[in-house]
Amino acid sequence: MAEQAEELQLAERTHPRTLPIRSRRIEAPFDPGEVPPSILARFLHALSDPTRLRILDLLTREGELHVSALVERLAQPQGRVSAHLTCLRTCGLVRVRREGKYRFYAISDQRIPALLALARELARPHLAAIASCAYAERHDLVED
Repeated sequence: MAEQAEELQLAERTHPRTLPIRSRRIEAPFDPGEVPPSILARFLHALSDPTRLRILDLLTREGELHVSALVERLAQPQGRVSAHLTCLRTCGLVRVRREGKYRFYAISDQRIPALLALARELARPHLAAIASCAYAERHDLVED
């Protein structure tokens, strides 16, 4: 188990094509079949940005899209869209296919649209409370 925790810490710091990040404590011991809460929080954080959610919605509705199509539909600079796509790809939410110098993105797992639909269902009865929740906006809360 200690070896797995070390591998997760190393992956957090050195994942290719991401900026180095500060080391975070991995909850130990944890069942090798379970996802540690800190890793799950990062996965959910990847879903916490409105632009990333819009990207996932576009890919769900329209299927595989070229980066320039996403830039056009989102009306955002290519650099910003590419950064969001890197986050989504790193977290396993989208996959990329290269064709020559072009990159095409698609949803990586067909369960993702169902996950987003469930999140909308759960949020719908609480829209006003969620909109006013100061804690939901803060991503820098200190872990115990």
